Amino acid sequence: MNIHEYQGKEILRNNGVAVPVGIVISDPGEAVDAAKKVQELTGTDCWAVKAQIHAGGRGKGGGVKIAKNFDEVAIYARQILGMNLVTHQTGPEGKIVRKVLIEQSIFYPGESKIQEFYMSILLNRATGRNIIMYSTEGGMDIEEVAEKTPHLIFKEEIDPKTGILPFQARKVAFNLGLSGKAFKQMVQFTVGLYNTYEKCDASLFEINPVFKTSDDLILAADSKVNLDDNALYRHPELAVMRDVFEEDPTEVEAGENNLNFVKLDGNVGCMVNGAGLAMATMDIIKLSGGLPANFLDVGGGANAKTVEAGFRIILKDPNVKAILINIFGGIVRCDRVAEGVVEAYHKIGGINIPVIVRLQGTNAKEAKELIDKSGLKVYSAITLQEAADLVTKLV
Repeated sequence: MNIHEYQGKEILRNNGVAVPVGIVISDPGEAVDAAKKVQELTGTDCWAVKAQIHAGGRGKGGGVKIAKNFDEVAIYARQILGMNLVTHQTGPEGKIVRKVLIEQSIFYPGESKIQEFYMSILLNRATGRNIIMYSTEGGMDIEEVAEKTPHLIFKEEIDPKTGILPFQARKVAFNLGLSGKAFKQMVQFTVGLYNTYEKCDASLFEINPVFKTSDDLILAADSKVNLDDNALYRHPELAVMRDVFEEDPTEVEAGENNLNFVKLDGNVGCMVNGAGLAMATMDIIKLSGGLPANFLDVGGGANAKTVEAGFRIILKDPNVKAILINIFGGIVRCDRVAEGVVEAYHKIGGINIPVIVRLQGTNAKEAKELIDKSGLKVYSAITLQEAADLVTKLV
């Protein structure tokens, strides 16, 4: 689950990691009051007005402005709230900005001692250990840094038995070229960031940039946080941070129907029970000349309701030219799924693309007879090869 920058910073602040003071608003009329409150808390006379969407590159798209007085705060807030912000991560369709963060500006014009660093924490799946990635080249796309100057990216793996050790945090600060107060601040920042990552059951904490002010303070100037969905039951205070407006509507609808759905860019929709079988089905679609349009796992208890919901979600994709339903009848009987397919087909109506149904397992033959006698534009198959041949023929 992705969360907004201001939410990530709230988590960091609550765990003792230094972040700028800011207030989030959703109405332009609240902007000046928020700026005044930030000024009372910090003494600042300059503010960053930042669009809150789940995407990077906001500044390049016009979603981050520096305001030097209250009038500019109000102007920028009106400009950004409600805009369709297009960045390299949103795609050409962009995202509507519904919230803006009014934050103290930590960049002091004319100062030469500021520095921007990059730091992220994530799991290295090859070693089964968390890894801290960091670089002196903060504020840039880390992919570009990795491609052009890979020697400027450092990595520190953390042993899960011990957690982050003091010498590792000091190594980070040393490799970033810091000394004195800034060195000590970076050590504290690194330890705090890592401990926050573990405490939240996160899968990613990315701070770009980590900012060193002219007076040697280390702050998280931005935050990109991804939380492990499977651990949210342990963190109800974090689960409520979900913003469904930032998610794919079809994936939200699928979640409401207890379906596991991920949209892809292909032309063959697939509806399967079981994640492993879903992966195999996507492979067979690819091998047969098609491209999977989605990953959709209806679970082991597929019935008429889940099949109908799956149909509706898949059919929302205009690129889908055929649907392959691949069900293994272990817990669920194939004939019941076949009945569900027929019922859903009648209920939805207007399905003008071929539907291939492959049912294997308990009562598979009875299921095939039900499909064949339904009179619908539904093609039945028993084996994966039959299903693959039909995909090749129909797409």
